Amino acid sequence: MATTGRQSPATDALAASLQEAGLVRLAPAATGDGVAAAGVLAQALTAIDVPFQVSVVTDDAPTRTTEADLVIGLDRTSPDADTTLGGQQAASTAAFDVARTLAGDRADPALATAGTIVAGTEPTESLAAALAETGIERRPGVAVPTEDLVDGLAHSTLVHAPFSGDTEAVRDVLGTTTAPEDEETRRRVASRVALETIDADAATSQAATAVEGVLRPHAGGPFATVEGYGDVLDAAVREDPGTAVALALGHDVREDALDAWRRHAKDAHEALNAATIRRHAGLVVIEVDGPIRTVARLLGAYRSPEALALVQNGDSIALAAAEQRDAAAVLEAATASFDLSGRVTGDANLATQPYPGDIDALVDAIREVIRDA
Repeated sequence: MATTGRQSPATDALAASLQEAGLVRLAPAATGDGVAAAGVLAQALTAIDVPFQVSVVTDDAPTRTTEADLVIGLDRTSPDADTTLGGQQAASTAAFDVARTLAGDRADPALATAGTIVAGTEPTESLAAALAETGIERRPGVAVPTEDLVDGLAHSTLVHAPFSGDTEAVRDVLGTTTAPEDEETRRRVASRVALETIDADAATSQAATAVEGVLRPHAGGPFATVEGYGDVLDAAVREDPGTAVALALGHDVREDALDAWRRHAKDAHEALNAATIRRHAGLVVIEVDGPIRTVARLLGAYRSPEALALVQNGDSIALAAAEQRDAAAVLEAATASFDLSGRVTGDANLATQPYPGDIDALVDAIREVIRDA
């Protein structure tokens, strides 16, 4: 892939700063987009011989634990970072533009696309073109990281259906385990997955839109599909950040990453299946023993008849929002008067916060915010 087009002044300026740095610290959020963006930049820095460190940020903000010349926050804002990628566009998309300026055709479009898609956005025209140049294109079928469809669909966190988390149920639905070679069979598998998802007893109307994210994937890359690659990164970074970073850096940790993905997916699907959903005007609420971000995202996409979906696990909460609401803004407004030590992190689609208080008080506060909006 040749370097084409002119990058933005901000991209050029950041690339110039990276070239001159003696040491760069990459501080991604614990998200698939964040760790993918870190991997894209790290690979470019390696290509131009600039030393770097990567440390996944799971607390309130990245801090300067090293004497790095430049600290870059990825998929999260931070007062301690010199600059942040992510916000108006996926961090992985912005990282790819910088990496292409730094390293030309050594920038990794598959990794950048994986992060971009798992962030809930589509690749830009330039990123899509770069991906196509590597021979990776969309095809009929389902977005899983493995050639074993039973394994891939049972543990996908891109979809929540009656078969999710249950390999035997997937086998009964598909009647096959290996990825079909012909396009017609791939289409039939995709149609069956979509119907099983949409026709589930507890499925809501938005499930028909959400399930599109697991259909017609980009085939190729280090996993069976680029979307599956992003799913693995997003799950693994929450289970085993070190493995997720190593995967994004291109190290041979595929099986460890898949193991982390399976654990995370199983816990998320089981937690959502076991939960009792409480419905309020504009909001649904569940309490779970499981990964709250993933559970909230799946609840909002496939099971919530309301625009907001709130999940509590112990002293932590996650809020997922449909397009007409801003999860981070709602959570910040609702908890502004509460005596909480941790701040809201996330974005308009999904936000989290430490919350050791009474869930009913929080529900009342959120309902007041959305009534006044």
